[in-house]
Amino acid sequence: MRKRWMALSSCLILLVSLGVAACGSDNKSSSSGGGSKTLTIYSSLPLQGTSRGQSEAVINGEKLAFEQFATGGKLGGFTLKYKSLDDSTAQNPGTADEAQTGSNARQAVTDKTTIFYLGEFNSGGTKVSLPILNKANIPQISPSNTYVGLTTDKPGSEPGEPAKYYPAGTRTYARVVPADNIQGAAVATTLKKDGCTTVDIWNDKSTYGAGVAKNVELSAKAQGVAIGNKQGTDKGSANYRSAAAQLKGDCFFWGGVTGENGVQVFKDVAAAQPDAKLYGPDGIAEASFSDPKKGGVPDNVGKRVTAFVATLPPDQYPAEGQKFFADYKAKYNVTNVDPYAIYGYATMALALDVLKRAGDKANDRAEVLKQLFASKDISSVLGTYSIDANGDTSLTDYAAYSIKGGALTFKEVIKAQ
Repeated sequence: MRKRWMALSSCLILLVSLGVAACGSDNKSSSSGGGSKTLTIYSSLPLQGTSRGQSEAVINGEKLAFEQFATGGKLGGFTLKYKSLDDSTAQNPGTADEAQTGSNARQAVTDKTTIFYLGEFNSGGTKVSLPILNKANIPQISPSNTYVGLTTDKPGSEPGEPAKYYPAGTRTYARVVPADNIQGAAVATTLKKDGCTTVDIWNDKSTYGAGVAKNVELSAKAQGVAIGNKQGTDKGSANYRSAAAQLKGDCFFWGGVTGENGVQVFKDVAAAQPDAKLYGPDGIAEASFSDPKKGGVPDNVGKRVTAFVATLPPDQYPAEGQKFFADYKAKYNVTNVDPYAIYGYATMALALDVLKRAGDKANDRAEVLKQLFASKDISSVLGTYSIDANGDTSLTDYAAYSIKGGALTFKEVIKAQ
């Protein structure tokens, strides 16, 4: 278990407020460590629309880790800054807007003190930011991206991936959440266990949605579950009743995020197919989908849905993880912790651990990247894990959740087949 650092002074409390600069100097630095004693960690997440709750939970997790693993806003001889950016817009809420995401990445590039970029939340957003950041050799960690093609060319990826996201020819990206080949296998394992004979598979046409749907399809076929109707859904559609009426499977899976009209999709499919079992990925594992009081599905639909996310209940984590849940509840005065809060914490904790290992070269991006990909057997709130040469985590467990009374309720840990 890694030794925890001392609590922060009042200076750091001001520091970690969103967009607030650190106490101390604001010297500029070159990417090769030109003597700057200021390091900036950027966060880029959708802070508008249906994803706002999840993003705020990620940010709160990041801030909590910042407080617990830094000392007075300092790391060794360096002063740290934390800046939160919004990659969504009023015109495109709930997901990463491509233009805004590109702008966020360029802001980080032009800031010579940038040492880490935490994001994006959406895999499609990372398709935009990663090549920009890669050219500047800026280390990037995502708390939530699961799209396979960002790191490998495994099934579910597109032609030219992942090489096209790394124009500099070197890897600069890692994630602390398992990729969709793991999630797809977990979903398919559950479909088989639940007695599904045919599964209809829809997706929201996004990078993430189409990718996770493809992985579910491949894994379901491998486990002997037939594939029924396949199609994409348009966010702007008023309803999906006509398409839902054509479904024939005894089970239904939609790959997508709540913000892509996911609630309407499930309402219409549930009405048209009253006996079908309903399934969704981590993109719907949030209150804006599960809670009717927050615009989510009605209770009669929610009770039929199984959602998957890599977050386990507190008692399934090691002591560090259990302490995280207790600390988070106490600090933010909440009863239920959003599933992605722990990944925000783990993302920031990994970044700070990497900087600590870089020592007096923590302002040298090349050294920081070397240490990022040397992250092996890291003891964390998520358990012990490593980052491989592709940037993927060694973690594999997923959990299935039901919806009861508008809240996600843990069912079981899925050991994917």
